Amino acid sequence: MKDKQCETVIDEIFMEIFNEKCLLTLDEALSEFAFDVKLPYKVIDAVDGKETWATSINSNKYISQDNMEKYDNYKGWMRPKKEIESLDEVLKLWEKVNYTTTERNYDSINVSKSDTIYNCENVYRSEDCTRCKNTIFSDSCSDSEYILACQRSTNLNYCIKVDDSNSCSNSYSVVCSAKISNSFFIQDANSLYECMFCSHISNRRYCIANMQFEKDEYMQIKKEVIKWLISQFSEKE
Repeated sequence: MKDKQCETVIDEIFMEIFNEKCLLTLDEALSEFAFDVKLPYKVIDAVDGKETWATSINSNKYISQDNMEKYDNYKGWMRPKKEIESLDEVLKLWEKVNYTTTERNYDSINVSKSDTIYNCENVYRSEDCTRCKNTIFSDSCSDSEYILACQRSTNLNYCIKVDDSNSCSNSYSVVCSAKISNSFFIQDANSLYECMFCSHISNRRYCIANMQFEKDEYMQIKKEVIKWLISQFSEKE
């Protein structure tokens, strides 16, 4: 996925959550939202010298999945048998074939700067994601769409900074929670709709800091919270 398409996806996520477009550049969004997310590292492909992206940086040599497959089709990775006289010789022979494969994606399309991606579409700078679509700066997510800076979560839709959670939608900054929708700053909660700054509660709507509000009161405060959030993001420009 190209940078411009990423910016379009982020705008769509922002519109769903905040009813505002994102004012941050892609790099600024990375710094603002994904500072604590485990993401692929940039390394150098030992075959062509080009940059590639890997989940591990503990290898001496890297090869992109594309180059690995090209070599397999062209020459194959098997080597003729050779007499081995010492362990040192085994290690030297191993070094000749011991490349760590990078940018691994399986049954996926339009994936960039990512590694270990399975059955996904439109993924950018993410890792260990499965059955996801329109996914940016995320780690270990599955069955999700339109997510930004999310990690270890499943069944998310239009979410930013959702961690260790499932079945969340149209929400920002959610941790260890489930069935959260249209909410901001939620932790260790369940089945919340239109709530903000809440923790350890369940089956509620229109709550702020664990206090119950009427719908009209809540919506007026939510408008002010969104203005505050957007102003915070704008300061990063």
